Amino acid sequence: MRDPWLYWWTDSVPLLHQSTFPRLLLALCLGAIIGAERQWRQRAAGLRTNTLVCFGAAAFVDLGSTVAPGSTQIIAYVVSGVGFLGAGAIMKDGGNVRGLNTAATLWCSAAVGACAGAGEMLDACFVTAMLIGINIAMRPLSRSIDRRSLAALDTHVLYRLRLLCPAEHQVDAEFQLTRAIAARSLALRDLRAEPVDETDTFIVQALVESSTRDPLLLNKVADEMRAFPWINSIDWTETESETE
Repeated sequence: MRDPWLYWWTDSVPLLHQSTFPRLLLALCLGAIIGAERQWRQRAAGLRTNTLVCFGAAAFVDLGSTVAPGSTQIIAYVVSGVGFLGAGAIMKDGGNVRGLNTAATLWCSAAVGACAGAGEMLDACFVTAMLIGINIAMRPLSRSIDRRSLAALDTHVLYRLRLLCPAEHQVDAEFQLTRAIAARSLALRDLRAEPVDETDTFIVQALVESSTRDPLLLNKVADEMRAFPWINSIDWTETESETE
């Protein structure tokens, strides 16, 4: 006679002998490990998000292998679904894009869960170790490359353009300023707009890079922008860093 405490509903395999539970438990633990590293770095997708993504991917893949053994459609759906979730972690701040590494980590976290859900326990552990290793070990390497890259650009000159315009013309000002910069041998590094306190005015700032010190180029950009009647003022200065 079957012990009702060891079975659930119509399952013919005792709960303690089912493969689902160790798979999901491993996925939960590995997702928590990945998320802990992200939480320590104070990233948007931290402990709970990565744990849920890994655990959910494992649950879906395990369900797919139980209902339709050998089917890979569930894995494809998990990959596409996590792609949409990762897109939500990517933010655009002026000319900068943030969150790409967070989105990629979520994608890999889903891969860990998919491996665990498919019963590939060793693969899941290996992918987790590699993922954490990439996020930790490659951080100083990427910073070193950035420093060397910036050192190679020391001969380049950075300029900061500032203009004032009414709030209703902010978008027009950003578009025309971007167009004027692109029409010359200048590279746009950052573009941002902020409201001026207690006024209906915006200040638009652009950080541009020139391969040579040529104030004439900046004067041409400023003169072109002054031709628009809704530009209240515009000026530019040479700067030494992008974090000024």
